[in-house]
Amino acid sequence: MVRHVINIDKEKCIGCGMCEKDCIAHNIVVENHKAGVLSNDCIMCGHCAAVCPKEAVAISGYDTQPIPVKGKVRLKPEEVLDVIRFRRTIRQFQDKKVPKEVVEQILEAGRLTHTAKNAQDVSFVVLDRKKDELEQAAVRTFRKIKFFADLFSPMARRVKINDHFFFFRAPVVIVILSETKLNGALAAQNMEFAAEANGLGVLFSGFFTMAANASPTIKKALGIAKGKKAVTTLVLGYPVVTYQRSAPREKSAVTYL
Repeated sequence: MVRHVINIDKEKCIGCGMCEKDCIAHNIVVENHKAGVLSNDCIMCGHCAAVCPKEAVAISGYDTQPIPVKGKVRLKPEEVLDVIRFRRTIRQFQDKKVPKEVVEQILEAGRLTHTAKNAQDVSFVVLDRKKDELEQAAVRTFRKIKFFADLFSPMARRVKINDHFFFFRAPVVIVILSETKLNGALAAQNMEFAAEANGLGVLFSGFFTMAANASPTIKKALGIAKGKKAVTTLVLGYPVVTYQRSAPREKSAVTYL
């Protein structure tokens, strides 16, 4: 585990108090017009470094440096709603490779996602050489339990578990691991937006996620560490199908108090 230390450059610090006011851990105080850190026992959220107008605050132990904001970075509300409105789960993919730089951009979206208590506990497994092998392991697992599901669900009886039941021949599969469902889900949502922005279709494979957590063989192959679990699986590729309109949705259940 990398140890992170908060450092404040007294020469650069102008005592504006922005870091003190924004510190959720109440770990910074300004005395004699200079900021100081009370303890390194905090969540290391990095707000102090991000808010400082003079770059006087830094946190050690990271491979990359903070990127300065250039102008206002804002999404257009209607475009965001349209991305959500017209987004559909994709199960038909083109036989077309996804460029490495696109996959890396999707992974970066996951890495940058905020996590509860700044746990940064999310990790990713990109299925490449073992994609087909792990899909077949999941197929064998599901074929064993399908008989019991068929007893209770007419829809389950209609489903045929073929050799591509989980990944639908998609070129890229990313399994998201985390200690908490919330952090993994937050990362997955941002990764989906990055994938959609690159023209990819996305399937959240709940079935493979179930298999990954249930099968010792798959769990071992994925290298799921103790305390972590597969939260979701993103199946990615260029879609074959083009949807012409949004799908109907129920009216929102909203209560104002």
